[in-house]
Amino acid sequence: MAYIETALTFECGENRMIGVAAIPEIPDGRGVLIVVGGPQYRVGSHRQFTLLSRDLARAGISCMRFDCRGMGDSEGELRNFESINDDIGSAVDAFIGQCPEVREVVLWGLCDAATAAIFYARHDPRISGLVLLNPWARTAEGQAKALVRHYYLSRLTDKALWKKLLSGKFDFRSSLKDLSGSISDMKGQREEASLPERMRSCLEKFEGRILLIMSGKDLTAKEFDDLAKSQSWRSLSARFERRDLMEADHTFSRRIWRNQVSQWTEEWVRSW
Repeated sequence: MAYIETALTFECGENRMIGVAAIPEIPDGRGVLIVVGGPQYRVGSHRQFTLLSRDLARAGISCMRFDCRGMGDSEGELRNFESINDDIGSAVDAFIGQCPEVREVVLWGLCDAATAAIFYARHDPRISGLVLLNPWARTAEGQAKALVRHYYLSRLTDKALWKKLLSGKFDFRSSLKDLSGSISDMKGQREEASLPERMRSCLEKFEGRILLIMSGKDLTAKEFDDLAKSQSWRSLSARFERRDLMEADHTFSRRIWRNQVSQWTEEWVRSW
């Protein structure tokens, strides 16, 4: 389907923000707003957000991507992912203003942008769904567990590691120091679990649909996966519709991975 790509400006507080909307000839009533995490702007790694937006518009789904305050071409001070609720709200207003046919919005986010979308969604009845890619749930304890479970243990079957061992080139001292530090973090920094707890609380209060897209070769995804399988998240995780790209890295950097993410997003947005 033909579409028109339009740059627009809108206000958030005293700052001017920049967005780009891709609007198809015959817009659907459900649109996608791409939330950008930092430090990135609206194009995305490997032009991922630009390409996704155009893919969706060709499929008849209106899409908008934008720069949060302090990033790209938007004005203001840089904020972290926990402080951009106002940015997202202003972008939703601008998106619907640009395309009045859109009556409900799906937030799409990668990494800390996915977490920002989780924090915002429950506050806005216009948000009907979340597409979350490798959500950021980092704590020292969670990172340490993921390193031990998904990195150190998996290396026991790594041929390159055994070649280093047999050749005497493996740095035992450095590796043991790293492993020891990870185990210490598992034992001693549980107070940082507040981020996962707040994420869970926000998701429990969100009544819309949730699509989880996960990379198989990414520590951030492994951390969230461990969290989602925990006892406290089990009933919540049952709500997720999930897709896995087992060979993909954190940003889905290969064309085949980006295309698959676009296809899954399009199919899911149209599925209800």
